[in-house]
Amino acid sequence: MNRVTALIGAALLAFSAQAAAETRIGVVDLRQALFASDDAQTFSQQLQRDFAGDEEKVRQAQEEARKLKDRLEKDGSMMNESERNKVAGEFQEKVQEFNFLKQRLDATVNQRKQQFLENARPEVDVAVKELLEEHDLDLILPSEAVVYVKPEMNLTSQLLDKLNK
Repeated sequence: MNRVTALIGAALLAFSAQAAAETRIGVVDLRQALFASDDAQTFSQQLQRDFAGDEEKVRQAQEEARKLKDRLEKDGSMMNESERNKVAGEFQEKVQEFNFLKQRLDATVNQRKQQFLENARPEVDVAVKELLEEHDLDLILPSEAVVYVKPEMNLTSQLLDKLNK
């Protein structure tokens, strides 16, 4: 019985090795191709324009908090207790304002980026399917799932070209 199991196992192993040898696999770095695309560059520039004012408010709150902290460190020992408490309170308020503004900005930007990715997904899927057919591949894997790939099987630049058409 063990001999039959061993023969079946060996046959399956040989068959799977043969099937794997015939499988043609390509690799793409989806993130790199998508974010290097012309659409992504345009999106990034629009994002910077849209949020320039918010980024300035965040920088301003950060700078004001830093100045208050510096003042406390430099002059705190010479201030009376009520003045020191007042400046410390202002510092805490600025830190809270900075944190609030930064979190709100980050959340909004991330939401817009996610929306961009969702909108770009159909175009990326079409481009990947075209690569699959053009190169007569059985499978295209994301580069994050691959340890090593021969340079000729890395199709990222070709995907980028398709996305820029």
